[in-house]
Formats: sequence, C-alpha cells, structure tokens
Amino acid sequence: MTYTDATIWGIIAAIGLGSWAMRYSFMGLLGGRELPAWVLRHLRYTAVGIIPGLVAPIVLFPSATDGAIDPARLAAALVTLGVGVTTRKIFPAIIAGALALALGLSL
Repeated sequence: MTYTDATIWGIIAAIGLGSWAMRYSFMGLLGGRELPAWVLRHLRYTAVGIIPGLVAPIVLFPSATDGAIDPARLAAALVTLGVGVTTRKIFPAIIAGALALALGLSL
C-alpha cells in the first residue's frame, strides 16, 4: 500500500490533534475542578489495568525471538512480579527484573 506525502502528513496531523484533544479534555477542561470521589477511586486502578496489557505481549511473544517464548524474559517477569508483590514497591521490582533479565540473557 502506497500513501502520498499529503496523506501521511494528514494522518500525522489527525493523530496529533486527537492526542491533544484527549489530553486537553482532562487537563484543560477539568484541570481546575475537584473530581468526584468515585472518579478518583477509579483512576487509582489505571496503571494496574494498563501495565499488564503492555507487558504481557512483550513477555509472551517477544519480537527478539520472533514470537517464541523466551525463558529469560519469562523468568525476569516472574522475578519482577514476585519482588513487586513481596515489597509492594515499584523500584525494587524494576531493578530485580532488570537484573534477572540481564543475568538470563547473559547465560
């Protein structure tokens, strides 16, 4: 499929405008207002809902191995999960996962 330069720039402009509109709807329109308690309660779970969706495909179908499950990445994900659940802190979990991945890929 071949696109003209004008079509590509139109797509880039549309995506940029859509991104700006989504961010402005929260920061520009609601920035100075107090949000209801139920909205704040639901916003606390945003990261919990998004991060697994971003991480799971990378762990289960890594592009570095052409989609085959890689034991090093799977072990690093399990170490990260274990440290995160145990300590309930993000930075020790990230560091432990990174070290486990580096160790697993070096073997």
